[in-house]
Amino acid sequence: MPLSEHEQRLFEQIERSLAEDPKFASAVRASDPRFHARRRLLVAAGVIIAGLALLVYGAVIKLPPLAVAGFVVMLASAAFAVQSHRRGQSPDLHVVGGTTSRRRPRGRSGRRPSILDRMEDRWRQRPEGHR
Repeated sequence: MPLSEHEQRLFEQIERSLAEDPKFASAVRASDPRFHARRRLLVAAGVIIAGLALLVYGAVIKLPPLAVAGFVVMLASAAFAVQSHRRGQSPDLHVVGGTTSRRRPRGRSGRRPSILDRMEDRWRQRPEGHR
């Protein structure tokens, strides 16, 4: 349902006043999951590099358990990075200061539609004469 002109003006005024408040903007930014996900991605990248260094060092000094430990650290850190990236992509609304827009839903639970979902949609949208 569209907003009336009066409601739209009030909404824009509130939005401007909130965007101009630096304390509120920093509080919103600090509670934004994308901010934390970005920080976790940077930490994971650093740990991946440390795991790679451990892997190479273990291979150079011919100590296989150390090289395997480096690989396991890299693998766990990559899994953590992927999880953080997915968590950072999940919010439906963008941060304050910009325009709020909902992301386009992609399936039943926000995931990419599977082949079964697409086939079901095609079945529902078929012409009435073809049964």
